[in-house]
Amino acid sequence: MSNSVPRVLILGANGQIARIVERRLLTKTDSELTLYLRRASRLQQVDPRRENVIEADVNDYQALVQALAGQDIVYANLSGKLAPLAQNIVRTMTSAGPKRLLFATGLGLYHEDPDRFGPEVIADTRRAAKIIEDSGLNYTLIRPAYMTTANEINNELTAKGTPFKDATVSRMNAADLILQIIVNPELHSYSSLGIDQAGTGGERPY
Repeated sequence: MSNSVPRVLILGANGQIARIVERRLLTKTDSELTLYLRRASRLQQVDPRRENVIEADVNDYQALVQALAGQDIVYANLSGKLAPLAQNIVRTMTSAGPKRLLFATGLGLYHEDPDRFGPEVIADTRRAAKIIEDSGLNYTLIRPAYMTTANEINNELTAKGTPFKDATVSRMNAADLILQIIVNPELHSYSSLGIDQAGTGGERPY
């Protein structure tokens, strides 16, 4: 990392998992955070001593280049059409930023659950994943199972091409995995991880 205090850029910082990651980074580490999102007013509380807020779109190349300056790791927690966002993230990180990327995608990326999303959404998600996998960046794709609000951590991971063991995972579980990688950036390098919660069973909740 570039300095003794790790600097983390969170793209899509108002996402539910992103807010959990933010809070845990502030309480469990000495990281300095940059919170990047389209509408900064959605953030209810920010620690000005350790957090910087940037109101911009991930598709904005120049804004993203500036946000990447001095960062050690990028965590992307995005929604909408992911392929164009992934393309701009890879472009900016390749030319001007850190090389460590955590990118949250979704269940069904490798046909684990083909019925949850429509074909256009799945195709877009797969394009985004392909862009990242081919980028040369040190990436980790994170593919949560069906999300719940359970306040517990008991996760199990599956590699690319391996079926999920259980059907659900709490957002707290997903946030814990992301925190582990931020704290130890070499963990799960160049990998695509399915994450579910051990013992939740095989039935999806909806």
